[in-house]
Amino acid sequence: MGSQDTSHAARAVTVRCRNHDEVQVRLCDPFRPDEDRVQYAVEAHAPGLVVRVDQVVAWDRGADLVPFLEGLASDFRGWDGRREWQTNDGDLAVGAVFRSGGHVGLTWTLHPWRRAAGGWKASVTTWLEAGEQMSALAAEARHFFARGDGDRD
Repeated sequence: MGSQDTSHAARAVTVRCRNHDEVQVRLCDPFRPDEDRVQYAVEAHAPGLVVRVDQVVAWDRGADLVPFLEGLASDFRGWDGRREWQTNDGDLAVGAVFRSGGHVGLTWTLHPWRRAAGGWKASVTTWLEAGEQMSALAAEARHFFARGDGDRD
């Protein structure tokens, strides 16, 4: 499902689809420009698609991706409808659905430069097991965004 490296320069989280290993999303290159936020890159891969958005911003105010993923992991028995989260500027959005058999579909949408002419938007969906894989993803994301020595350049 995922992998993470512990060194600052190589720290990353990779989310691979359980049904199609070539479909994946990678959070990488974290950088803490100040005490309140982390900037990072998001890469999405699928057959015929490779996209990357740099300088996605995570704020340390508790309404970011980690609490969203932790909430999905804690609801491993499922929910109705679609749950959604996005960054403040909309560069990254994640939609989650629960399907029978205990699977969670995470649709990762990258949409940089929304107001610029020629902007683009791309989405990939990764399917994970609701229990162990979602819990592991939430823990890896918490580690990825955690403050660490050398995070501020």
